[in-house]
Amino acid sequence: MKRTLLVLLVVCSSIIGAIIGTLLTLRYISNQPTYTSIEEHQKSKAINFVTDSSYRFNAGINFENAAKLVTPAVVHIRTVYGLSGFSLNALNSYMNPHAQSSGSGVIISDDGYIVTNFHVIEDATSIEVVMNNNQRFFAKLIGKDPSTDLALLKIKGTHFPYVKYGNSDAIILGEWVLAIGNPFDLNSTVTAGIVSARARNINILRDKNNLQIESFIQTDAAVNPGNSGGALVNLEGELIGINSAIATATGAYAGYSFAIPVSLVKKIMDDLLEFGEVQRGLLGIQIADVDAQLAEEEKLDVVQGVFVRAVNEGSAAALCGLHTGDVITAINGHRVAGVSEMQEWVARNRPGQSIEVSYRRNRTDRSVTAKLKKYDGTESMSKPVVDFVMEGAELEDISYSQLTHLNLDGGVRIKKITEGKWKKGGAKENYVITHIDKAPVDNVADLNRIMNLKKGGVLVEGINESNEKVAFALDW
Repeated sequence: MKRTLLVLLVVCSSIIGAIIGTLLTLRYISNQPTYTSIEEHQKSKAINFVTDSSYRFNAGINFENAAKLVTPAVVHIRTVYGLSGFSLNALNSYMNPHAQSSGSGVIISDDGYIVTNFHVIEDATSIEVVMNNNQRFFAKLIGKDPSTDLALLKIKGTHFPYVKYGNSDAIILGEWVLAIGNPFDLNSTVTAGIVSARARNINILRDKNNLQIESFIQTDAAVNPGNSGGALVNLEGELIGINSAIATATGAYAGYSFAIPVSLVKKIMDDLLEFGEVQRGLLGIQIADVDAQLAEEEKLDVVQGVFVRAVNEGSAAALCGLHTGDVITAINGHRVAGVSEMQEWVARNRPGQSIEVSYRRNRTDRSVTAKLKKYDGTESMSKPVVDFVMEGAELEDISYSQLTHLNLDGGVRIKKITEGKWKKGGAKENYVITHIDKAPVDNVADLNRIMNLKKGGVLVEGINESNEKVAFALDW
């Protein structure tokens, strides 16, 4: 009997040891994504989701299922804006308080990628994400795009609730939608409305190269300050837009709100994920909406479409044969009534990709294939170079075995220090950087991406050679 008990004890100990060893091994496996498209990642995870469609109810209207499904994945985003360089002196922080702001975001992957508005996190020195269940995380800014007012954030973890991408091309006027966000710091607020219009341009975005894209979904769901970056979903709980703006003279909701269509969001998020910046494919033309007045002035036989005012030399449009005076009527077979619609359809493509452009010239319908180019006239796309030498610090990744020994999930070691910002801030050789502005740092590529988006005072946290936690302020 005793021998049997001894055997059972040995077997149980072996099983428990194997489980603990597996968990410890998994903990230190790099959590960097192996994918470059969040849309494709969603598809691989979404076997339990129903088929994407615009959902209609034959008997009664039910908002409950969509609200219940989406609310856990809509987060509250709190940002801090430093008025001066970061200081570890508590008295200095009290005498020079930092400005704060808030908005919303939507988790779009189970491993913690979040879409929000660019204007929600613009110039923020730190970004805090508060979940529906009050969990808190400091987020990394992966990339941003002012021309579409979108940004991609990342929080560390797994098995997060997320909102499945829907199909904004399938929405129709009058369709019921829900807006979910955090207006006036009121977490998890759900409002309902209908789709009022599509492809709206309200002239609120600005871009230094005049490449802003406004092709908003207009709804009458109540949206207020704090809703920015939140979810617009159909009654199946699928994401069809990111709430971005309101039309108001008072600063509060006055009847209409505007959301960036998910068809554009998907492309921008994948660009930011893979390249850290948007890969914008351009035709290279100057354009205007066709209306009755323009049609009369230019002697056109159509009153809808996009009028080509000029074609840039060497552009995609010039190479495929588009001329001044042409009226573009469709992109890839999709009718375009004006500039905002056309810009959205073109912007879904990267440089080097080809699109079909349908146009009207001399009362005749024609079609050409245009190979899109970047703003500088090139077609190539390149990922950012990982810089192992940064402002006087030579950096190196840390092996998994070393991370395990240090009881860390990730980090970057300062291998060598010369004159520069890091030395001036107090960094020492063999110091391991684990966090920047409270956001975790996994490796050198991660640190590069974070620091490229920083300016002003930065809080650096990590451990020194004696395994002591040490923080210092870096003037970036």
